[in-house]
Amino acid sequence: MGSCCSDMSGGMDAVGGMDVLNLDKDTETAVPSDFLSGTRGVPADVQVQLWISASKLRDKDFLSKSDPLAVAFIRKDGVLEEVGRTEVVSNTLNPSWVTDIKVSYSFQDIQQLLFRVYDIDTKYAGVNPQELPLEEQDFLGEMTCLLAEVVAAPGQSFSRLLQDKVDGGTDKTGVKSMGTLTIKAEEMQHSKSIVELVLRCSDLNNKDFFSKSDPFLRLSRLREDGSSVPVYKSEVKKNNLHPTWKLVRTTLQQLNNGNMDRPLVVECFNYNGNGRHDLIGSTQVSLNELQASAGGTVSFELKRPSDNQAGGKLHVEGCRISSGHSFLDYLRGGCQLSFMVAVDFTASNGNPHQQDSLHYLDPSGKPNSYEIAIESVGEVLYHYDYDKLFAAWGFGGKPMNSPVSHCFNLNGHSAEVGVVVRADKRAHILTQVDGVDGILRAYSQALKSVALAGPTLFAPVVNMASSIASEYISQEKQKYFVLLIITDGVITDLHQTINAIVNAASLPLSILIVGVGGADFTEMEVLDADKRKLQSSDGRLAERDIVQFVPLRDMGNKTNLRRTMLAELPTQLLEFMRSRSIVPNLNLR
Repeated sequence: MGSCCSDMSGGMDAVGGMDVLNLDKDTETAVPSDFLSGTRGVPADVQVQLWISASKLRDKDFLSKSDPLAVAFIRKDGVLEEVGRTEVVSNTLNPSWVTDIKVSYSFQDIQQLLFRVYDIDTKYAGVNPQELPLEEQDFLGEMTCLLAEVVAAPGQSFSRLLQDKVDGGTDKTGVKSMGTLTIKAEEMQHSKSIVELVLRCSDLNNKDFFSKSDPFLRLSRLREDGSSVPVYKSEVKKNNLHPTWKLVRTTLQQLNNGNMDRPLVVECFNYNGNGRHDLIGSTQVSLNELQASAGGTVSFELKRPSDNQAGGKLHVEGCRISSGHSFLDYLRGGCQLSFMVAVDFTASNGNPHQQDSLHYLDPSGKPNSYEIAIESVGEVLYHYDYDKLFAAWGFGGKPMNSPVSHCFNLNGHSAEVGVVVRADKRAHILTQVDGVDGILRAYSQALKSVALAGPTLFAPVVNMASSIASEYISQEKQKYFVLLIITDGVITDLHQTINAIVNAASLPLSILIVGVGGADFTEMEVLDADKRKLQSSDGRLAERDIVQFVPLRDMGNKTNLRRTMLAELPTQLLEFMRSRSIVPNLNLR
């Protein structure tokens, strides 16, 4: 097996579909992210094993104890889909099943699980659990939860009371007590394995008339239905028919869903500025084949599928597969995600009492654009914060009896933003509200007391979020912050905001910006540095790309908004932790 180059700092990190490019102006260009055919930022699902146990189940048998079986379901588009069954454990009310349930975890999705427990009739003794007719078994109770609740729980162990919808005795919560179900999650190893590749090509066909081709690579994994999903793109090597690209670093799960024998589609394109890139050639090759050929003389022919014309050769300079810490490892070690919100109160939003205002609160309960953005992001992040207390600010408005402020407490507290009050062992930041519902209530109340004003400035809220995040740069205190900024217009402090973002890029912080309304947000896209790193006024480059900007009108629905905004967050957290050599606190759990 060949070895990858040892200097990884100049490479490309494509874990979770996220590209980090260190560009040389003279020789390299970043490929537009939309060339991933709409898959930008969409990571492969992580495979998770669920281990189930129960305690104090009801006894449905007369001469012995129950013989329980657990069945797991996931709700997709409103329909329950069975995902697995345990074995039957005989004669016990406190089973610990040894058969695991495998599910795919997706950070940016709402994944609702349902677990049902049955007492298996003795006449079915010895029958394969997968073949048992559940309708003929005694129902012992059910429990619902989100997969996010399980993986975000301390130690990734989550317990909840079983319930019965049948009339009968109830506990103090009004739900019939039928025992407790505990779910423990464990990430499958291939989801954490890191693949590092160094690829080069030789004798590429020249697609340009007055110079040589400008080649780049795109890697796609094949799906079971024969279609392909792009998972990685390289930088462009200008004017080069024998290019060697920077280090590819991704996960085994992302690259081929953990299957070393499944073919990858490797395509080499000639870059064109108009987006119509010429296919030089492609090949299908498995990771096992790439690994076996690393550092040797074996090469792979690149051909155009349309006419089978040879386009050049693909070589593997190095290939290494190793274990690394994953996003779920950090969660299991106690790392939390903390949600922050900043809402635009500038006058361009329109009078909140008028129906054409972006801040209009419909008496029917139909959410406005600001509420949609808050709910879409908040309903995911809510489960990754233990105390559920979230910072909420407004900007560009004039709070009651105060001048225009570009960072005021949305909950109406008039104290200086960020002041910390300590009582006993509790610390309460005066900006905070309780949960996503608390944010929405604070927003609704603020509309009654805050006069809309302007201009639109982002730097103050970014700097405030940064000041809070800066307290969590250590091995012991692991928390990652997500600032959601919702605005209806283009900012007027672009340079100051870029400076603030460059500073924030070295902190445990990501920034999500949602544009609402019909404004032209073209200038805002410079903050979402997919093509080139942001540079501050004093010449410093941002350590990471931490900004994601989307216009709400382009998203179609909450699901698309949520997936687009949140897909890159796990990768951004990993990038920060690796940059500071912070590892999961697994030994403390």
